[in-house]
Amino acid sequence: MKSRLFVSAAAAAIALTPSPAFAWGKTGHRVVAKIADAQLSGLARAHVRELLGQAESLDEAANWPDEMKSHPSAFWQKTASPWHYVTLNGVLYDHAPSEGDALEALSRFSAMLRDPNASPQDKQLALRFIVHLVGDLHQPLHVGKCCDRGGNEVKVKWFGRDLNLHSVWDSALVDEQQLSFTEYAEKLERHTSSEDVIAWWDINPRDWISESAQIRETVYPKLPPKRAKDKKGHPAVPELSYNYVYQFTPVMERRLSQAGIRLAAYLNAIYAAPQPLAKEPAR
Repeated sequence: MKSRLFVSAAAAAIALTPSPAFAWGKTGHRVVAKIADAQLSGLARAHVRELLGQAESLDEAANWPDEMKSHPSAFWQKTASPWHYVTLNGVLYDHAPSEGDALEALSRFSAMLRDPNASPQDKQLALRFIVHLVGDLHQPLHVGKCCDRGGNEVKVKWFGRDLNLHSVWDSALVDEQQLSFTEYAEKLERHTSSEDVIAWWDINPRDWISESAQIRETVYPKLPPKRAKDKKGHPAVPELSYNYVYQFTPVMERRLSQAGIRLAAYLNAIYAAPQPLAKEPAR
């Protein structure tokens, strides 16, 4: 299996200094995983524990694919880089590009978890990616449209600080609440009804992508007039602060909650029946 070529290099680099936050930032991804953990079936929880061991929780695994972007290998610098997003101009997913994308990677890693011949290291890698990618696909700007790199090229002022729109959705909007990931997960769980869980229990990633694409179209701020200047004489950019927080925090929180519920649904579906245990313990 191809993944065996890079698993050893990946495992050796877990202790590298984490790279800057990416999709949802560290807090957002941990929130998603924490919510999912509470909804796992007993069987899914047992299989997750078998792969991660007692020392690594689901929320710790959630940021691993972003942290590994620091690894200098060609796999992490090139091959895995497109796996964190999809690109579509409409709201319906068509097909993956030749280099792959988040949906193609999610399908690949799901198959790897189900493969009785996959090594424990392959399955551990697959689980960590699945936890991460379900979160990515619920971040509206990780379902990007052509030509602005998911809002990375849309410059904004965030409470007077220079940012881009993608960074606002990755972390700034989440971190504005000044809650730990456990506090935030508990808050969102309190506000998630049983009716919400039933309505959101969806294991089709194409549905998540279409939802994110529809939301994406609403999050772009109005651009200043052409040739407008700020107080320092620089080209003016949208200034986002309390009004943007008020408008989009409920949207962001809904996507985190949905991602958590759907991650649980996805893992529960993979582990709907007991699977053979690995021949050697995961590390």
